[in-house]
Amino acid sequence: MERVPVLKLGDLLIVSIQIDLQDQSVLMLQEDLADAIVNNRARGVIIDITAVEIVDSFIGRMLATIASISRMLDAETVVVGMRPAVAITLVELGLSLGGVRTALNLEKGVAMLKERDETGDAAVPE
Repeated sequence: MERVPVLKLGDLLIVSIQIDLQDQSVLMLQEDLADAIVNNRARGVIIDITAVEIVDSFIGRMLATIASISRMLDAETVVVGMRPAVAITLVELGLSLGGVRTALNLEKGVAMLKERDETGDAAVPE
């Protein structure tokens, strides 16, 4: 089973999903990411889904679950690189991804998390 790598950039963790996510790989990612947040004292997590072409309700719930786990460990989650078709599918499935902020690309996601650190606010999505 292929694992999704978790990269460290300062106090941020970057997860770039480049494989087709199966149920088992998603569960391993959740565990790996939670461990990485604690071990690296990460303040933010960026999940890059640029390569994800299709989502189902399980993947949508996974993103929301990762955001909840991260928040409990004092890290904010930003999902970047969402394709229009993926956004449409998530809306059609009724998945609001509560607690998950989004940005168009990695650069904007990093800026969003750095802005949070500078202001001291844990900007909560509406």
